[in-house]
Amino acid sequence: MKRLIQIFLLLTTLLMATVGIAADSSTSEWVGKNAPLFHLQDQNGQWHDLKDFKGHWLAIYFYPKDGTPGCTEEASKFRDSYPEFQKFGIAVLGVSLDDVDSHKAFSDKLGLPFPILADTDHELAAKMGVLRGFGPVSYARRETFLIDPDGTIVYHYPDVNTGSHAEQVLTDVKRLSKKP
Repeated sequence: MKRLIQIFLLLTTLLMATVGIAADSSTSEWVGKNAPLFHLQDQNGQWHDLKDFKGHWLAIYFYPKDGTPGCTEEASKFRDSYPEFQKFGIAVLGVSLDDVDSHKAFSDKLGLPFPILADTDHELAAKMGVLRGFGPVSYARRETFLIDPDGTIVYHYPDVNTGSHAEQVLTDVKRLSKKP
């Protein structure tokens, strides 16, 4: 029965995407679960842990590769919206499997004001179910998780439009946090 429900949700999501309707992310298997712990370095070599964000909203967006067109567009949109994220007390973290040096170059080129974490051991991507690959090549699938101040995942965005996603996350957290 569970498998049948999953197939129904997948088909519904595909149909909705085909006609341009966003899927309700609250149907995700992640919603309501505690976010997994992590301990990762950012582009400046600073370490970050989930506990550092306790009491704050947190958007963690996974992306495949520094410097690629879609990843550049997505990071730029989060950068451009970052003052609004800060206004509402929302922390933003980008995560890919690239190393600290690659992240540093990518962040410097785009002027990113938020941390991008190097998941070089693929641990967080695996925990979050976004690790993909072809033979020896691994990457993080483009997905985002919105985590509430208590550390609970309240939204999962499995299908991301790089041009509008940052605004979508911002709109959702404003609604969920009920801030004016």
